[in-house]
Amino acid sequence: MSLTLADVEKIAHLARLELTEAEKQQYQEQLSAILHYAERLNELDLSGVSPTSHAIAQQNIMRPDVAEPSLPMDDLLFNAPQQKENQFVVQAVLDDGGE
Repeated sequence: MSLTLADVEKIAHLARLELTEAEKQQYQEQLSAILHYAERLNELDLSGVSPTSHAIAQQNIMRPDVAEPSLPMDDLLFNAPQQKENQFVVQAVLDDGGE
């Protein structure tokens, strides 16, 4: 499948690109080459190949969720610029507007 200059202009319009005539010609050749390559994939005999979502088998590797001791509070808050009641104090991000 070869693209026409009109096809390239439509694609450029959809992508909000302003192309020169030389760029349109260049993209016409490049995009047509890509489409020709994709057409070659249709020639492959895939009758014995089952559809897959990944090239290799995938599985989740999960570890058991085990409660373990955490870091000491002093270590966690060591670099906190401000802290209060074992929590980080940060500048308000949202204004509640009421006060």
